[in-house]
Amino acid sequence: MGKNANLKTKKSFNDYWNSYSTVAILILMLLVFSVLKPSAFANVPNYVKIIEQSSIYILLACGEFFAIILGGIDLSVSSVMALSGVVCAKLMVAGWHPAAAVLVGIFLFGGLVGAINGALINITKLPPFIITLGSQSIFRGLTYILSEARSVSGISTGFTRFVGGKIGGVIPMPIIIALIVAALVIFFTTKTKAGRNIYALGGNPQSAYFAGITTNTHQLICFIISGICASLAGMVNIARLSSAEPNAGTGFETYAIAAVIIGGTSFFGGQGTVWKVVIGGIIIGTINNGLNMVGLSSYYQQMAMGALIIMAVTLDRFFGASSNK
Repeated sequence: MGKNANLKTKKSFNDYWNSYSTVAILILMLLVFSVLKPSAFANVPNYVKIIEQSSIYILLACGEFFAIILGGIDLSVSSVMALSGVVCAKLMVAGWHPAAAVLVGIFLFGGLVGAINGALINITKLPPFIITLGSQSIFRGLTYILSEARSVSGISTGFTRFVGGKIGGVIPMPIIIALIVAALVIFFTTKTKAGRNIYALGGNPQSAYFAGITTNTHQLICFIISGICASLAGMVNIARLSSAEPNAGTGFETYAIAAVIIGGTSFFGGQGTVWKVVIGGIIIGTINNGLNMVGLSSYYQQMAMGALIIMAVTLDRFFGASSNK
């Protein structure tokens, strides 16, 4: 009886990988850059800076998480981030109250473009990759049109001080915003029926359909949330820069996807936890910060992100949750 109990409780390498891989990668990155640049990298102010810079990646990744948990992808998050930022900035420059401009930028534009993505996927039955690849270009083009391909400055100083400032002069507000959004997403995915249904759809769409879960409705919800999270990232970005750049976030969809996959979410759907996605976003920020510290250009950062995505998906296929599918 004792031997059987031991056999049942013995963990495999796959179990350890699923539980600790994300944290292990973060620790490894911190150790590597601490050795390469000990004085510049390994200090509390730089760690705070890393998390602050990672806040945008975390917000984008929280939205991307919903697309990937369904077994799909959202390539438009970076364009939505830029579009919402330009819209919000334009409204503030036109005299709108910052709160009203933010609400329009997040919910009207972010939520609306997310709903457009979801509706197109439902209507056409095309893979999310195709729809969001197209909408990525459409939204980016619209951003250039609205901004006339120029930076939008003159943003409310009250907005930049609040969203881009620090609480007590210590904790950057972008970190607080990212953590609040992550907490809300965790609550939604673990404590609500719709959240649990989304996991079921990603894990086995056919079984979920026969269980009475409406695919179209939940897919629409996922892409609306993705759009809103991307818009929040846009708000944080313009607050930190005090301007809205039409080319803001170019390529950031790669960072968002990398954060989700490195965070242990199965690229094949149905498996993943949001708190690990948050760590995945911090890993992206750590890599970018560390490579800048050692003097490597952004080209190497792009190469690192691509290599990490390939490595993470490969390891997930062989050792992660999707290895059992």
